[in-house]
Amino acid sequence: MTAIKHALQRDIFTPNDERLLSIVNVCKAGKKKRNCFLCATVTTERPVQVNVVKVKKSDKGDFYKRQTAWALRDLAVVDAKDAIKENPEFDLHFDKVYKWVASSTAEKNTFISCIWKLNQRYLRKKIDFINVSSQLLEESVPSGENQSVAGGDEEAVDEYQELNAREEQDIEIMMEGCEYAISNAEAFAEKLSRELQVLDGANIQSIMASEKQVNILMKLLDEALKEVDQIELKLSSYEEMLQSVKEQMDQISESNHLIHLSNTNNVKLLSEIEFLVNHMDLAKGHIKALQEGDLTSSRGIEACTNAADALLQCMNVALRPGHDMLHAVKQQQQRFSDLREQFARRLASHLNSVFVQQGHDQSSTLAQHSVELTLPNHHPFHRDLLRYAKLMEWLKNTDYGKYEGLTKNYMDYLSRLYEREIKDFFEVAKIKMTGTTREGKKFATLPRKESAVKQETESLHGSSGKLTGSTSSLNKLSVQSSGNRRSQSSSLLDMGNMSASDLDVADRTKFDKIFEQVLSELEPLCLAEQDFISKFFKLQQHQSISGTTNEVEEMDGGSLSRSYTSGVPQTISSEKDMIRQMMTKIFRCIEPELNNLIALGDKIDSFNSLYMLVKMSHHVWTAQNVDPASFLSTTLGNVLVTVKRNFDKCISNQMKQMDEVKISKKSKVGILPFVADFEEFAALAESIFKNAERRGDLDKAYIKLIRAVFVSVEKVANESQKTPRDVVMMENFHHIFATLSRLKISCLEAEKKEAKQKYTDHLQSYVIYSLGQPLEKLNHFFEGVEARVAQGIREEEVSYQLAFNKQELRKVIKEYPGKEVKKGLDNLYKKVDKHLCEEENLLQVVWHSMQDEFIRQYKHFEGLIARCYPGSGITMEFTIQDILDYCSSIAQSH
Repeated sequence: MTAIKHALQRDIFTPNDERLLSIVNVCKAGKKKRNCFLCATVTTERPVQVNVVKVKKSDKGDFYKRQTAWALRDLAVVDAKDAIKENPEFDLHFDKVYKWVASSTAEKNTFISCIWKLNQRYLRKKIDFINVSSQLLEESVPSGENQSVAGGDEEAVDEYQELNAREEQDIEIMMEGCEYAISNAEAFAEKLSRELQVLDGANIQSIMASEKQVNILMKLLDEALKEVDQIELKLSSYEEMLQSVKEQMDQISESNHLIHLSNTNNVKLLSEIEFLVNHMDLAKGHIKALQEGDLTSSRGIEACTNAADALLQCMNVALRPGHDMLHAVKQQQQRFSDLREQFARRLASHLNSVFVQQGHDQSSTLAQHSVELTLPNHHPFHRDLLRYAKLMEWLKNTDYGKYEGLTKNYMDYLSRLYEREIKDFFEVAKIKMTGTTREGKKFATLPRKESAVKQETESLHGSSGKLTGSTSSLNKLSVQSSGNRRSQSSSLLDMGNMSASDLDVADRTKFDKIFEQVLSELEPLCLAEQDFISKFFKLQQHQSISGTTNEVEEMDGGSLSRSYTSGVPQTISSEKDMIRQMMTKIFRCIEPELNNLIALGDKIDSFNSLYMLVKMSHHVWTAQNVDPASFLSTTLGNVLVTVKRNFDKCISNQMKQMDEVKISKKSKVGILPFVADFEEFAALAESIFKNAERRGDLDKAYIKLIRAVFVSVEKVANESQKTPRDVVMMENFHHIFATLSRLKISCLEAEKKEAKQKYTDHLQSYVIYSLGQPLEKLNHFFEGVEARVAQGIREEEVSYQLAFNKQELRKVIKEYPGKEVKKGLDNLYKKVDKHLCEEENLLQVVWHSMQDEFIRQYKHFEGLIARCYPGSGITMEFTIQDILDYCSSIAQSH
């Protein structure tokens, strides 16, 4: 056991600055496990700590390891099981009961005795020792501190101690003086014994000589022991006093902790109270403003706005956990709720009154706009209402129901006001377009019979029946003013010196200006109202409104939405949609009125659709650049569809009229009416669509019209009886080519080339056809010559043919002397002059082409004579110069 004790001291406790005092080999009761050791130790440093340590051999080797340690002050009971009989079992009560079985009773008693001594020496704590022999405890009672310490170190005295360096040196000196000690140990031992005896005698003598000093020393020692006892008694009393002081200090410490806790709680309570007071206290001035504030003056509105913002901040303060359970907080919240409800009602009532009052003021200004093509200015109304914009935002955030009610009332009232204004505005526009007065009769179209239409057409454009852009009298709108009927272009010609075309241009220019003014007045009106709505109702932020999206009800006859949760709307997907819906409700009459105005313009003159298409396209493009999804952009886009339909209808009507055109069987055709109409349409369209956004629509219409013109010209040419087909084709395609060349329409370049080709082809065909008649017999003769050559007869042998000999040739040539040729050319000139129309002025062009063709035939005939009748000396009775003189003379004479 001593070796184990040394090993444990060296390996485990010395590194931890501990001293091992007692050890016992134990195992747990009731279990068969490897033994372990319980060690009683004290620390070498002050203050001394006494521990009971459990040491166990490691599973991986023969060394020991520290497993568990308990402080001795935590030991409550030591149970030895039996005080009379020897029993190796004992219990130690720490935080729980540990049951041990010692390897021997002696070890157990020694360990328990050491525990008792350590308790008495260091702890002075009452540990219950039960079932322990009183004799064991009595033997262990200390007579003083020195005794307890000595008792604790008895085993240390008996232990083997190594020699120190000085002792080793003395023994070596002694052995060097006795060299024989190695060979004769007995002699050496005897010598040492003798020297020891001498020393003992000297010691005895010294002791006897110093007996007096010893007695004095012993007396001093006794006195010292008494002083030590007194000191111990005082120390014990001091320790008891200090224990009392310690208890008092513990109480004071606990009291200080409670005071600190109380102060902390007070600080937190003060912080909570300050938070509630600072964030949930509304100033008296704000309360008065909410209850009695003036909502008519700018200063009163500002005060109410500030008070409403302060109230909203108080209501929206983020309360901390538990605040909502306080009675005062509940009362204050209820008070805020009542203030909010009271002020919301007062604000809604006042704003409704403002809507009505401003509407009355606005209605009083309508009279001055009744004869002018202008819309009333709503800027003063908007400016006055914008003072309440922040209050509307507050109402939207606090009471959405009243906010929605105000929105609906505003829409209902403004829609009626704007409807009156816009209808009066469009009525003035219609009056200015038609030239009637408000007292005049309503607009009415006058049905006409085909004969009347034909008469008016002939009176305007001659026998050709020219179809103008207004479709002659078919699409002209007749208007009665002051009981007098205003007829179509025929009557207009009688009223002044202007031509029908000039009157049409004047009317169209007037219509264009009026239509542009209408759009220019509507656009700023809608933009101003939309800007006001976004600012006044706080809808300029295009963010989606939170909540579950339900079915959206239409704005007409319904509220903005019918379902909300906690005051938040659920059905409007975004505030941008809400602006568009409000604008649709307020300006619901704009689109129908625009469509009516467009229909009227189309009835007055179908060519007005060109002006409307350009103007409407420009305004739609402008509106889409600002906001593609705005009300103005959507409405103008819808109206643009109607205008585009009218434009397409105008094109279709012209194509239909081309298909239905009838020509006179007794008069020459000349330039067809729809060809002239296309020229007028193209010239007008080019002037209107210059730099226009919808140029593509016009290009498509050009393609359709020009193709229809080509087809109709072919059709009329085939049906013509008075005028040759080639003349009809030549003149009309020449006119089309000249028109396209002058207007330079890029999309019709291919058609321009085609028109030129058709004109050239039919000119050549007409010339060839006409020239065969003056030299008919000569033509037949040479055609027979060419036929024989084609059959294989050599050219120089043709003259041997009976029907084509030289004699026959001379007979045919004699039938066409110069005088007859000139007479035939003169008749041909007259016939061509009858076929061609004067307005196209192609007579000289055709005559020059006939001259060239006649000369070409003359040269051809001379060539055949030279090849087929060589050396015959046969020539024509007129020369090329004669032909030139004949043609020039005939042209000058006519």
